[in-house]
Amino acid sequence: MKKFKLASILLVLSLILAACSSSNDANNENASGSDFPTKSIELIVPYAAGGGTDSLARSFADQTDLGQSVAVVNREGGGGAVGMQNGANANPDGYTVSMITVELLTLPHSGLAQFSYEDFHPVALLNEDPAAITVSADAPWNTIEEFIAAAKEENLKVGNSGTGAIWHLAASALEQETDVTFNHVPFEGAAPAVTALLGGHIDAVSVSPAEVRTQVEAGELKVLAVMADERVESLPDVPTLKESGIDLSIGTWRGLAVPKDTPEDVVKTLEESFGETAQSEEFKATLDTLGLGYRYENAEGFTNLLKEQDALFAELIPSLDLN
Repeated sequence: MKKFKLASILLVLSLILAACSSSNDANNENASGSDFPTKSIELIVPYAAGGGTDSLARSFADQTDLGQSVAVVNREGGGGAVGMQNGANANPDGYTVSMITVELLTLPHSGLAQFSYEDFHPVALLNEDPAAITVSADAPWNTIEEFIAAAKEENLKVGNSGTGAIWHLAASALEQETDVTFNHVPFEGAAPAVTALLGGHIDAVSVSPAEVRTQVEAGELKVLAVMADERVESLPDVPTLKESGIDLSIGTWRGLAVPKDTPEDVVKTLEESFGETAQSEEFKATLDTLGLGYRYENAEGFTNLLKEQDALFAELIPSLDLN
């Protein structure tokens, strides 16, 4: 009788262990990406609803076909730090994706965040907008060389979107590359900086081409150079700084990433789907409508970009004494 009871107990235990093993196998299978995704994916946007990053995220989410819905969740705060920290700390199962921006690199080096780009596994770069030097249409400078020469003789006022913001960093980087000194004038965003330029209160702005496109098309402003590796499609006649011998490429970008420990096959599934959407004509048209620049990179290319720019900001930001 005792042997029977013992055998019964062992049988029950073996069944329980088998069930647990099957459950774990199923969970591992889902985690490994064989059936991924099996539920809705959350896309964290680290900025408020209605902005450029949010509009881009929602358009991309609507156009992406993963077999499951992609729900955008806004978690703003700290200049993007709150949302990106949430994304870095999320369960690495592929069901939480973050829209990351250049602030992923600038905030830590400014002492405003504890995360780093290494806390994420990049999946796809969707957008890039370089900085550009823009002046009034009737300004005496028609080339970036003339502008730099003038800056060596006088204290030119260059407007930006706020102290420590990417456009301030872009102008500061230009200073270092050309051995000039600007009078940096911060504004609460790019739009008021452009308004000040139109009013003749400053000499130039270092914001993106998209943020001056309307005024350039109206003949009120002119762009002297873009801080990009290649010329901007919307401004084909405007040279890059590199064409003038100034080795500087800097600007803002937006892309998608998951926590660093996400399984590689899950990342691959996301990369393939996101890449298909990002390279579609529909998405490119969306960016054009939003006035945003286009640049796609897969996981490897995006990772290389993060490494290169992190090294740039690690050197640049401490030299600015922003605190």
